[in-house]
Amino acid sequence: MNPKDFNYSMPPEWAKHERTFISWPVQASMCFPDDHESVCQGYADIIQAIAEFEPVTVVVNPDEQEAVMRLVSGPGITFLPIEHSDAWLRDNGPTFVVDGSGKLAGVNWKFNAWGGKYSPWDLDDKVAPQILEQLKVTRFDAPIVMEGGSLHTDGEGTLITTEECLLNPNRNPGLGRGDIEEYLRQYTGAEKIIWLKRGLSGDETDGHVDNIACFASPGKVIIQVCEDPQDENYAITEENLRILESATDAKGRKLEIVKIQQPPRADHEGSRLTLSYLNFYFVNGGIILPVFGAPETDALAEQALSRLFPDRRIRTVNGMAVIREGGNVHCTTQQMPARAFQ
Repeated sequence: MNPKDFNYSMPPEWAKHERTFISWPVQASMCFPDDHESVCQGYADIIQAIAEFEPVTVVVNPDEQEAVMRLVSGPGITFLPIEHSDAWLRDNGPTFVVDGSGKLAGVNWKFNAWGGKYSPWDLDDKVAPQILEQLKVTRFDAPIVMEGGSLHTDGEGTLITTEECLLNPNRNPGLGRGDIEEYLRQYTGAEKIIWLKRGLSGDETDGHVDNIACFASPGKVIIQVCEDPQDENYAITEENLRILESATDAKGRKLEIVKIQQPPRADHEGSRLTLSYLNFYFVNGGIILPVFGAPETDALAEQALSRLFPDRRIRTVNGMAVIREGGNVHCTTQQMPARAFQ
């Protein structure tokens, strides 16, 4: 049985949250272990920012809990000891779904560290079931590899993703587009899947959509764009833009598209960093927006989101603090939707 059989579907991220889950980084599995202290400070800043809006549960290795509690604490911040290796809970955590009465359940996808890039990943594959067990909610075990950062939904049956990630043979070899679409329908409640092509240059997740485009509301999509034809992202974003401009959603609506200019390029040790303002995170009454020390584009992104969401406070955090490890605010978080009593 799957969530669709019981009328569960994936709500949009802007729906009210009960809390946010976030994992604490583990030095032994970091790409740049010498940056552990600064990365931890970046996570602490993200946690404190989210806690201004809603409760936060920090997934922490049991033997590190006391030390982490000295770094980050405050009203609404709690800790959940679960062994893990990597800290991108968007991707190895549960995807929450709700039914028509507000009852909560969770999808436990298979996780293989972004196509087998970082071994071992056995502990990370076990995190989602443990979170769902702690919450005592229904668990649906999906038979495919999937990461939360590769999916965005409007809450009304439309889902956007990328071919580069979901059709990559390092995830689900042997499954074609039709197979993947059917699993998405069964486990997220999606009725219409819009397939973008590629993710941003330098993105080691093989093109997660949460750096490319996201829904602002049903029928409205934000896309990060590049205006420099010499930049690899120019062709990538132009192609994705054309797809969105010709797409309709599950309700048959043409999409309204809002463009946000990408930040200036930044590299670290010879590799491009995947900087994206769209790796922001909805919280109750606000948005946590990563900024990159680029005054012009940082301001344009903040202004664009302020216009789109006049009832939300835009809370900025230093987007350079954790990006060298491969992700940003949205990648670190997983929202738990508000639920009816159960």
